[in-house]
Amino acid sequence: MSVPAPFSTKDRILGAAEELFAQYGFAGTSLRQVTSRADVNIAAVNYHFGSKENLVNEVFRRRMDEMSEKRLSALKTAVEAGSRELEPILAAFVEPALAMAQDRHGGASFMRVIARAYAEKNDALRKFLSDHYGHVLRDFAKAISTVVPELSKEELYWRLDFLAGALTYAMSDFGLIKRPSGTSEATHRARAARELIRFAAAGFRCRPADLS
Repeated sequence: MSVPAPFSTKDRILGAAEELFAQYGFAGTSLRQVTSRADVNIAAVNYHFGSKENLVNEVFRRRMDEMSEKRLSALKTAVEAGSRELEPILAAFVEPALAMAQDRHGGASFMRVIARAYAEKNDALRKFLSDHYGHVLRDFAKAISTVVPELSKEELYWRLDFLAGALTYAMSDFGLIKRPSGTSEATHRARAARELIRFAAAGFRCRPADLS
């Protein structure tokens, strides 16, 4: 029987940083706190990351690279199916994110880190996220525009932005709808995904003239 490999020093640092950023924010967390939580010295942080800014970026990259890959793979499948329906495209955006939120290995902490990113003004982090993951939103915008071509580019991105905000709220599990007793996390997550996809599809299909 194989024994799982122990976490590497780099993994321990990332895990500790994620937990601390979630609790205290980016500005409120010092590298000394990270090294103490990870049980490493400052030289290890400098070796693996070089700076606190890079450490922040890598905390995001560790989660978002995988999520982005799953989103784009699901989007490709939806587009190649050629159904010209919004729901499969929206599912490709929503479901991988909700699955990550329910990951028992730090998913909840990362959701709080995302909330911190929204709340704190961190231009360097926003640029990093735009540079590395902006193409994901652009690919989804392109796919959605083929289904609702009547939306202008501005209207499309407003609605995609609102979807991202609603998804972040759903991922945080701070809402009014809590998981009922006796319902598994997977079942609750699937229900949340269905409801959000239905809600978002109605929003994207709402014609501009309907709002005037």
